[in-house]
Amino acid sequence: MARYTPMMEQYLAIKAQYQDAFLFFRLGDFYELFFEDAVLAARELEITLTGRDAGVDERIPMCGVPHHSVDNYLQILLRKGYKIAICEQVEDPKEAKGVVRREVVRVLTPGTVMEGPILLEKENNYLVAATTSEDHYALAACDISTGQMHAARFKTLEQLAGEIISYQPREILIQEGRRSEELEKLCSHLGGRNIQLIDGNFGQLDQQENQWVSSLEDSSLKQTINLLLNYINATQKRVPKHIQELDLYQAEKYMFMDPFSKRNLELMETVMEKNKVGSLLWYLDHTVTAMGARLIRKWMDKPLIVKTEIEERLDAVQYFVENMFIRQQLRENLKSVYDLERLAARVSYGNANAKDLINLKHSLLVVPQIEDLFLNEEGKIPSLMANMLTELDRCEDIVDLIERSIEEDPPLSLKDGGLIRDGFNDFLDKLKRVSREGKNWIAALEQQEREATGVRSLKIGYNKVFGYYIEVTKANLASVPIERYERKQTLANAERFVTPELKEQEALILDADEQLTDLEYKVFTEIREQVAIHLDRLQKLSRQVAALDVLSTMAQVAQEQRLVRPTITNQSSLHIREGRHPVVEKVLKEERFIANDTVMDQSSNRILLITGPNMAGKSTYMRQLALIVIMAQIGCFVPAKEAEIGITDRIFTRIGAADDLVGGQSTFMVEMKDIQLMTTQATPSSLVIIDEIGRGTSTHDGLSIAQAVIEYLQQTVGCKSIISTHFHELAILEESLEGLKNYHMAVEEKDNNVIFLRKLKRGATSESYGIYCAKVAGLPNEVIDRAQELLTSYREATPSAVPKPQDYEVSQQLDLFVGMKEPTIETDKTDKRSLKIIKELREIDLVNMTPLQAINYLYELKQKTK
Repeated sequence: MARYTPMMEQYLAIKAQYQDAFLFFRLGDFYELFFEDAVLAARELEITLTGRDAGVDERIPMCGVPHHSVDNYLQILLRKGYKIAICEQVEDPKEAKGVVRREVVRVLTPGTVMEGPILLEKENNYLVAATTSEDHYALAACDISTGQMHAARFKTLEQLAGEIISYQPREILIQEGRRSEELEKLCSHLGGRNIQLIDGNFGQLDQQENQWVSSLEDSSLKQTINLLLNYINATQKRVPKHIQELDLYQAEKYMFMDPFSKRNLELMETVMEKNKVGSLLWYLDHTVTAMGARLIRKWMDKPLIVKTEIEERLDAVQYFVENMFIRQQLRENLKSVYDLERLAARVSYGNANAKDLINLKHSLLVVPQIEDLFLNEEGKIPSLMANMLTELDRCEDIVDLIERSIEEDPPLSLKDGGLIRDGFNDFLDKLKRVSREGKNWIAALEQQEREATGVRSLKIGYNKVFGYYIEVTKANLASVPIERYERKQTLANAERFVTPELKEQEALILDADEQLTDLEYKVFTEIREQVAIHLDRLQKLSRQVAALDVLSTMAQVAQEQRLVRPTITNQSSLHIREGRHPVVEKVLKEERFIANDTVMDQSSNRILLITGPNMAGKSTYMRQLALIVIMAQIGCFVPAKEAEIGITDRIFTRIGAADDLVGGQSTFMVEMKDIQLMTTQATPSSLVIIDEIGRGTSTHDGLSIAQAVIEYLQQTVGCKSIISTHFHELAILEESLEGLKNYHMAVEEKDNNVIFLRKLKRGATSESYGIYCAKVAGLPNEVIDRAQELLTSYREATPSAVPKPQDYEVSQQLDLFVGMKEPTIETDKTDKRSLKIIKELREIDLVNMTPLQAINYLYELKQKTK
């Protein structure tokens, strides 16, 4: 067995407790890593891998980074998803008996970061915990950098998946136990984020359990929240006091969108480039504060479904639209507000520096300016804003405390001095005076010695090794009064001396400076603690400022992009006149966007079946409708001439397709999974959008599935649906399915060319113009000509026909002969035996037959026909 040095044995003992993390082991001015940690860290950080003799025959791998620049390296590892345990020396090496005692003082993980470049200013940094119970799932999400905590229950795995996606967590915690494998598989499939499978006994939440946790009656929610808080407590080595409130929300109070619908609609980022530019967020987010940018994401992710709440937001947006001066001045004022949420969290957490407090003060000084904007607006301000403005807290006591205590331009380091203003602490002022007077005395002594010796270049300097000294160049050494000067150090071109009086003054100055630094730090921490007492006030104020930012932003966008206020109803209908796709219209520069109308209700226009060519604008139109509904229900104005929006509880979309290579599923299977979700989760108040239904399989299979899905949505679900297809045979469904209407994207044929008009028109079309698209794509002329020839022959050989729609009943089985036309048989010319056989075929229950019974029955029929 290998024998290690005492220091390495200490390292191995600590490392054994943090097997899943890099252990940054403090040795003097460096953090060192050993063994596998060193090999991996050297590769990830691109630093030199060396070795160290550790009491064994072979050198062990080692690498290290300077303690003063460690933050940069930590951010790189965190950005890559690693965990890091910071192990510090917790006793003075001069006083240590044997190996210096070391302890892990903090564990850094991607989901528990409080500061640094990994924190994106306009995005939350969520840590999520998920658990299961008998009949539901529970989720808790926390952004430790802001102190926000959310929790909810979900009935289905699909709802849980959608919520996890919406939080975009940096880490996901799953408690080991029943069905944990199911959750782990789900989370891995959602993007393989940093998943932690936590043992049930992991960590202990000190006795200071939050009051809102202990008061929870739901045991699964309590278990999930405690799992999350225990993890934070264990990694941060302290109770997170700044997490004071719980947003316990009901998922049913917000519009549901599954992860794939959010992706298809490009709400937060584009599908192909994964960029914000080109998404709805890019279109709407012109917020001027970090809190506002995070809040508008939250609103977009969770559109409202309560009419009164939507109307309150719309009233506020309309107020800002109509009061342009107030809106512009408010936005100008808000530009001076720093990230109040994260500033307050850092103050409470105890890692805010003096500059953070100054930024907090400047942010609070904006509040009176905001209030003054609305002084003469009494009676005009809508209720949502009026409530916020009434409760707006100027925090004048906090401003006064910081103003009196902290220097306006303090150093970043709390150990550098110069933090506290004169007049705030009497003893601190006394030490400052001693330090200043001592340094003035040094300056006077330098001038006095120059005059006494006649050496004009004589100077008094200071360094940490020798303290204060008198330096004389070698050319002037003859003028040095040897009886008073004591030689201290010899340099190449000079000699350094001290005198008894200089040494005496040095002791006074250094003692004062040391006391001054320690006392300043102590006074600063006391000030920070006094500010932290008011954390709840600061957090409430940050939420109010964020809401004002978002509401004024939506008004700004409304004015710039010609948006109108929608009328919100509790009816399940959509009436939109000249609706436009917000993002596409903004991107278009020279080309004018073609607006389209939409009329949908629960009676005559429940399903819109859209036919027409590729590239004609079907997908744009379908996305446009969904985006208009979402914008309306977050409280935003919409791109249209007029819009009446019936509240939609769920939106499902199937637009675009791709193989799920990791999951081993084809494009068609992915489509079927999406449609399964729609058909099982949609309600009569939902909106279902399916682009090119039934593709990816044979024509007959695709056509059959398409018709079956349309019938099911119309007869069983009863939701609003927009379905596009190239199966033109389905157009005949308008004659028999109540509420289905045919539409098409108009084209114009001119001189053997096709012009896409991007206009939705009533009625069906029989052309897809696929061959024309192939021609535009540049396929060889021989291929185009042959395709046209084959298309003509196929049309002549295969007439269009659509089976009669089926009425769905609960537990009804599909009839193999549904859709067959009733034979028109003249009894006087037809064998009665044939009619009998046909009758038997209609009545036989093939679904419940065994294969052997079916074969025997087929044999009997054959005998009857002879």
